[in-house]
Amino acid sequence: MKTSKTLTRRLVGGALAAIVAGGAVAAFAAEFTGAGATFPAPIYTRWAEQYGTASGDRLNYQAIGSGAGVTQILNRTVDFGASDTAVAPERLQSQNLLQFPAVIGGVVVAVNLPGVDGNALKLNGQVISEIYLCRIRMWNDKAIAALNPGVTLPAVAVAPVYRSDSSGTTNIFTSYLSAVSLPFQTGLGASNSVAWRCGIGGPGNAGVAGGIRNTRGAIGYVEYAYAVENNMQTPMLQNKSGQFVKPSAAGFAAAAATVNWTNAPNMQVSMNNTTGAANWPIVGPTYILLPKNPSDAASSLRVMKFFDWAFKNGKPAADQLRYVTLPPAVQDQVRQKWCQVKDPAGKAIWTGCR
Repeated sequence: MKTSKTLTRRLVGGALAAIVAGGAVAAFAAEFTGAGATFPAPIYTRWAEQYGTASGDRLNYQAIGSGAGVTQILNRTVDFGASDTAVAPERLQSQNLLQFPAVIGGVVVAVNLPGVDGNALKLNGQVISEIYLCRIRMWNDKAIAALNPGVTLPAVAVAPVYRSDSSGTTNIFTSYLSAVSLPFQTGLGASNSVAWRCGIGGPGNAGVAGGIRNTRGAIGYVEYAYAVENNMQTPMLQNKSGQFVKPSAAGFAAAAATVNWTNAPNMQVSMNNTTGAANWPIVGPTYILLPKNPSDAASSLRVMKFFDWAFKNGKPAADQLRYVTLPPAVQDQVRQKWCQVKDPAGKAIWTGCR
């Protein structure tokens, strides 16, 4: 098992590859490629390592952000793209792409606030939106103090940290803030790229995590695995039911359980700001984009075999890294979607198709 420091270095480098042990196996190993979202990069890394050992095939995944991942698959320079934001139906159709969810994760707020237990700090969507609208500039602001009676908040400037690249994590975060704050919705809105008015930008989840760690008074948003790997302090958030909850895989799963996948077009769903006492308020699936008409059918099949293996065998690693695996019925729904991927002769590539 890789150490936290090793995993973080690999994520910051942006190149994620499975290393296959054993000379005889490695000699016959085939490589397939993907690029995009940093949100699921820790679990894709772990799955790739385990899958490489089990199958001999190697995944080379570049964690370069959702926007760049979509561009890569549009240009057909990788075997699959990865995006935390669902792609618009008309774009999927015009580019002949299949979209399916791979795993579910939570976006958390992390802080660097000396003298305060950040894990016990309470925040809500309204306060966070005011921070990112640059209206709350000090940590001892009365709006934050009202949520934290009895806590001595320092007179330290708030330093918002945000993604500088096109990011599905940003889309999940800003979609949540837009849902709970009309001023945020009309002022900045929900998007992969937002015209932030103040703060510090960083590339990828790892870049934001670094910005928070290195800035006194910082607050930022990252996928939960990055917060855990970097021992970051993550405040409690008030959910739609009015409860202050700590980030946890159980809270992510509770939010995910509210979703009806059955009739979701292109399997696009929202898990943000759901009702439930235990629900974490910022949750989302991350998606894979796969050409329906791949130029390399063998590589496309390797992609599907990898995610099929992950669905069957990847839950322990997902649990360890605080992700939530898809429900079995949704996994089966994804496998049926794979039948839309066909070779030049019009035959389904996935072996499970009738």
